[in-house]
Amino acid sequence: MKTIGLIGGMSWESTTTYYQLINQEVKSQLGGLHSAKIVLVSVDFAEIEVYQHNDEWDKAAQVLIDAAQSLESAGADFIAIATNTMHKVADQVAESVSIPLLHIADATGEALQAAGITKVGLLGTAFTMEQAFYKQRITDKFDVEVVVPNGVQRKLVHEVIYQELCQGVMTKRSKADYETIIDDMHEVGAEGVILGCTEIGMLVDESSSSLPIFDTTKIHAKALVKAALEA
Repeated sequence: MKTIGLIGGMSWESTTTYYQLINQEVKSQLGGLHSAKIVLVSVDFAEIEVYQHNDEWDKAAQVLIDAAQSLESAGADFIAIATNTMHKVADQVAESVSIPLLHIADATGEALQAAGITKVGLLGTAFTMEQAFYKQRITDKFDVEVVVPNGVQRKLVHEVIYQELCQGVMTKRSKADYETIIDDMHEVGAEGVILGCTEIGMLVDESSSSLPIFDTTKIHAKALVKAALEA
């Protein structure tokens, strides 16, 4: 079994989910007392959040670069960034180490292709929904059209992530708001919805969505285990 190097803490709420999902998948695959080999560097999200909202992405990248290099030194065979938004600097992080980085959008794109999805809705932070680094990668590599909510809805989605979900708060009102936004993307032809922030799965799941859910946390965790167990 290979050792997974995980850059977490963005937020720690979803990193907990990653750890649980990865180990559950290893147990499912191998049985018995098996668990995953993981090296984790958990960063301070308050620091990252300031860099994000001040548009200081090089500073944010350096935090992740330091984490990635620590993981490599600790014996990780490959690394993963346990968040969608910070994949904005994934190329810089990947270039800083000699081990592979498993990109969350690639794992998600493969899942979309496997499901036959050609047009998908995207929920995430404003950075993920509005900038090209995530949407364009899925379109270019997997030929899937990506649609996002309108401006008012994007603001709501973003605020719920930072003000509620990243702090472990889930409310019925926000759940209903997210479900309405998913319904609206369904109306414009989306065939599924990407939960493109690793905390959104805490609020929305298949049972409450009018569209098939592509939970990036679950998809990424499963891809990491697959890579860890490959010969």
